[in-house]
Amino acid sequence: MICALKNLMNAEARIQELGLELPPAPKPVAVYKPLVIAGNLAYVSGHGPLKPDKSLIVGRVGADLDLAAGKAAARQVGLAILATLRSELGSLNRVQRVIKVLGMVNATPDFPDHPKVINGCSELFAEVFGPDNGVGARSAVGMGSLPGNIAVEIEAIFEIT
Repeated sequence: MICALKNLMNAEARIQELGLELPPAPKPVAVYKPLVIAGNLAYVSGHGPLKPDKSLIVGRVGADLDLAAGKAAARQVGLAILATLRSELGSLNRVQRVIKVLGMVNATPDFPDHPKVINGCSELFAEVFGPDNGVGARSAVGMGSLPGNIAVEIEAIFEIT
């Protein structure tokens, strides 16, 4: 329990320890808010694999990208989500736990490993928030296409203080 609390209280420090570079918090490209707070829950809108140079990872997993590249794209989405959380909440230390992650993979019809792709994001959250509080409920599904041909889109719900 003390280890979990230590990781929670030091999410910002974990970002530094892990040498992670967050991209700029993405701006909405349509009519929505990147994050909505209701009570002690933060609902994060779908994010794409935004890189620090503001470019996106595009392509279909199973055709343009292999499993490893898809997983890396999902990790990059996780970093973009962390950037939004930090921007909107002021600090990642306000995140108490991951509640739910929905991962959507731009994949070929025969691609079978959507959960393995979304592990890129789930593993990142576990590294930052700890193995208990960084892992929540999750769904991983394949899509025929995603906006702008991005490789992965992920939305998430977090418990916050």
